[in-house]
Amino acid sequence: MEKQNKVIIPNGGEAVMAKYRDQEVMEYRNNPFIEALPPILSKEEVVDKLAYYPPFNENERNLDSHIRLHLVQRLFQYYQPIFQTLDLESRVSRMIRMGYVHNNPFKPEFAQGLHENYKSILNANIDMYNGNLKSTSSAMTILGPSGIGKSRMINVVLSALPQLIVHSRYKNNDFNMYQLVWLKLDCSFDGNIKGVCIDAYRSLDSLLGTSYYKRFGSARMPIASMQPALSQMLRVHGVGLLVIDEVQSLSVAKSGGAEKMMNFFHYLSNMGTPILLIGTPKALPYLRGDLRQARRGSGQGDMVIERMKKDFNWDLILEGMWDYQWVRKPTALTQEFKDILYDESGGITDIAIKLFVMAQVKAISSGKEQITPALIRKVARENLQLIQPMINAIRSGDIKAISRYEDIAPIDVEGFINQEFSTVSMNNKIKEIQKAKKKQEKNWKENVREQSILKLIELDVEPGKAKKCIDTVIEKQGQEFDIKGIVKEAFKLSINIEESSPIPTKLPKKMELQNKQDLRLIVSEGKANGLSAHEALKEKGIIKVIENDFFSVG
Repeated sequence: MEKQNKVIIPNGGEAVMAKYRDQEVMEYRNNPFIEALPPILSKEEVVDKLAYYPPFNENERNLDSHIRLHLVQRLFQYYQPIFQTLDLESRVSRMIRMGYVHNNPFKPEFAQGLHENYKSILNANIDMYNGNLKSTSSAMTILGPSGIGKSRMINVVLSALPQLIVHSRYKNNDFNMYQLVWLKLDCSFDGNIKGVCIDAYRSLDSLLGTSYYKRFGSARMPIASMQPALSQMLRVHGVGLLVIDEVQSLSVAKSGGAEKMMNFFHYLSNMGTPILLIGTPKALPYLRGDLRQARRGSGQGDMVIERMKKDFNWDLILEGMWDYQWVRKPTALTQEFKDILYDESGGITDIAIKLFVMAQVKAISSGKEQITPALIRKVARENLQLIQPMINAIRSGDIKAISRYEDIAPIDVEGFINQEFSTVSMNNKIKEIQKAKKKQEKNWKENVREQSILKLIELDVEPGKAKKCIDTVIEKQGQEFDIKGIVKEAFKLSINIEESSPIPTKLPKKMELQNKQDLRLIVSEGKANGLSAHEALKEKGIIKVIENDFFSVG
């Protein structure tokens, strides 16, 4: 990947320093705006540049559940370009370059256009159909149901281009200029021209460090001055493409407002700035007239994004995302999974990815640790209820039915994950409490047992019998008694055992071997052999000879 020198514009955004490249297309030569753009990409290069596969390590599946619930969200960054993505990238690339062909800053027409536009600003007068201008208009529309991925697709395509380029010198000529390759705005919620202009001023100020909003954005500024002012800004800063999203907002414009807005877009396009409009089918009635002719004349036309077909592209997206399984029992991608995800998502990739994420979250939080067809169905049934009417309309392919839904209800994935995270956290807390309680009980038993046995031995109860009696009492009574109570009950039990057991006349041989260190037994055996108690204990090594300990040479 080619490295670019980046700079920060004072009070503005990040830019790259212009690096000029030789052009193979004749019309693109000797134009700094075009030569500073990245090279024209092949299809393979587009896929390589636009695809994004988040990091993943199979060892992450062994992490605790509450950690893996965070990792699953990486899937929202996943992006797999498909045929439509390649088509859009190619169209945008052509639109920007052809727009710059007619806006070469080193040609006299460029300066002349700026001068004419400046007079319009001063006179608060614009001619929407200036006959002196060449037909350089270039426009395109992207239409599709809300939530189907239009905005993300254009954002990904635009991300492959530097938004801001700084020029200083071109072919031994001073050329100090900021080139804004693309600018993306949202159509004002009420379809108002003034709202679009103000949004544009603010965006330009944040990127270029200018003060256009302060100069032209006041409430007293007439729209007739704001419109040519915006056109002038777009030309001065070499804007290669103006993207207007949410064009369906024109449906709520006041009477005649939608037509005025479309005329304004046509004016900007006719002044040399390529326009890309994005909206839902609700915008169809307004995308007609002169701007439609501009779209046809530019050769870019319209792009309609529909739900995906169950074909190679669908399989490509699922195969790319299926490797990202953080459950401990990953499953292979089967045709059944492909069919279920297509059916439940309506062929909308964004919904399919979110459904895959939620299924994993559910598998992890429930402890089942495996994605199954039944689990995906269950998650869809419980969490996609609000968007089912929209999905059904998309399945039908009926434009009128689709246009009834101004916006697809958002899927609250974050809320779902938070809920499941709370479940995991609570389960973990309960397990920790249970573990701590068991450990505490075990420690209590061990401590009480040891102390109770010692006290019982002090009462002249044989150690083996003391252990047995204490264990019996603790097993029966649990934590009902303290040490004193346990010893008392165990002592009673030891007396009962003595009274009920016959006194053996002779110790079994095994018992003799076990008690051979008993002092009473040693003394008794010594007496039988004519030895005193001292002599018997000394013979068994119980009594040490001091001289041997202190004066032995070792």
